[in-house]
Amino acid sequence: MRSTMQEAPLLVREILRHGAQVYPTSEVVTFEGDHFRRASFAEVAARAAQLAHGLAELGIGQGDRVGTFCFNHQEHVEAYFAIPSMGAVLHTLNIRLFPEQLKYVIDHAGDRVILCDAAVAPLLARVVGECESVERIVVVGEGDTSAFAPLGRLAETTAYEDLLAGRPEQYDWPVLDEHEAAAMCYTSGTTGNPKGVSYSHRSTYLHSLASTSAATLGISSHDRALVVVPQFHANAWGMPYSAWLSGADLIMPKQFLQAEPLVKIIEAERPTFAGAVPTIWNDVLRYAESHGSDLSCFRSIVCGGSAVPRSLMERFEERYGVPIIQAWGMTETSPLGSVAIPPRGVEGEDAWAYRTKAGRAVFGVEVRVVDGTGAVAPRDGRSVGEFEVRGPWVTGSYQGDPSPERFHDGWLRTGDVGTVDELGYLTITDRTKDVIKTGGEWISSVELENVLMGHPAVFEAAVVAIPDERWDERPLACVVLHEGASATPAELAAYLSERVARWWVPERWAFVAEVPKTSVGKFDKKVLRAEFAKGELTVVGAEAGA
Repeated sequence: MRSTMQEAPLLVREILRHGAQVYPTSEVVTFEGDHFRRASFAEVAARAAQLAHGLAELGIGQGDRVGTFCFNHQEHVEAYFAIPSMGAVLHTLNIRLFPEQLKYVIDHAGDRVILCDAAVAPLLARVVGECESVERIVVVGEGDTSAFAPLGRLAETTAYEDLLAGRPEQYDWPVLDEHEAAAMCYTSGTTGNPKGVSYSHRSTYLHSLASTSAATLGISSHDRALVVVPQFHANAWGMPYSAWLSGADLIMPKQFLQAEPLVKIIEAERPTFAGAVPTIWNDVLRYAESHGSDLSCFRSIVCGGSAVPRSLMERFEERYGVPIIQAWGMTETSPLGSVAIPPRGVEGEDAWAYRTKAGRAVFGVEVRVVDGTGAVAPRDGRSVGEFEVRGPWVTGSYQGDPSPERFHDGWLRTGDVGTVDELGYLTITDRTKDVIKTGGEWISSVELENVLMGHPAVFEAAVVAIPDERWDERPLACVVLHEGASATPAELAAYLSERVARWWVPERWAFVAEVPKTSVGKFDKKVLRAEFAKGELTVVGAEAGA
């Protein structure tokens, strides 16, 4: 027996329509450094229609990829809705990627048009001229775009406002298959090249509903959401869509993500909800405490990307009455996977045992622990294994890269190791790969090692994660020099800075006689970590020998 229910595809255009019609006076507020720029949901929706018309005139059609190389602002929100709703695919490009990776993801995705903030035009110009798929650069905002001048076919750019000017404020959004791609994000890359995750309209719709649930983040029309997470990080954790769906105001900080401007935004706009990695909140708290700032406007803050220190949560709550909620997820999970809300009836000191975990899986996501034999471990809080997840907003493959080793019987292997207890709370204890998580970003230890070993003085190099008070983890480079060769940390750091993103470059170095190895000849990094913890490594700063 079939139901009597109507059929309607779950599409991004429906999120756009609902927010514009039901919450037309809600606002998108963009911080410009010295003032705020405002537009209502109704105005943003009209501009999204104009953007779709403009992109269509540039030849963008269904399935075409449109990249964005932008900070968090109103125009980026317009692109979030216009591009998927017209049937194209939004590809948010990570501004922090170093040139080789940026070129790779543009080529791999096949971006035809890229919307680029004028402020970061030189970063894009370094690589885009070699990207054969790119046909047009659309420049958002004012600034020097002369870096594009030598790029031949891409030398003539289009101003974003010119692309919208005079276009109709309504668009006949097509009825699409809800399983078609709406947006793409690439992982930061642990080893090798980044991997592409394509979110469907259906997965985006369902993920947006899930994050507005009172059982998770509870975003509603009574909220003002400060979107600190970059829009190129798993679609800003889905916050622009969930806020629009529920009518919450969106407060966009553009490139002003340092503590002082963020506190200025908070005191001026009084957001009630926000999301960012722990290092951001640690900096904000330190600034606010030293300047007597008022952060009490928040009803809650969601924090993820790396483990949230209990001390950070306690200081926010004690000083401002603001609870920080820890959450876990990945680019591959859209990203909402679990939220650390204590069980009913558990309060006070007892609640910290749950708040400091990665949380319980949200409805729609299943989590299991698989041990080294491939067997599913019991949910007893003791049995350790790798977390595997599945659900309607969890990727089942990578774009153009099957990577079967990352999947197991239809489940995504997360690379995180830990336990699940009887109530479903996840505790992450380790990672299966030796990536380094710094301020919510990933650094590939293998890539750093490979680049270092390209230096003529370096025989071997192993890079391990070590604790860092501000960034959670930072890389420690352990280097073996060729016999008779010499090199200082300053020289090696300068060598790296020309070949990888500057924030990847280690501040701490150790010169060792040999890198310990396992029985099969692999670097034994756990030995290095143990030696560091015991103080057995002689560690010097990157400035040594400068």
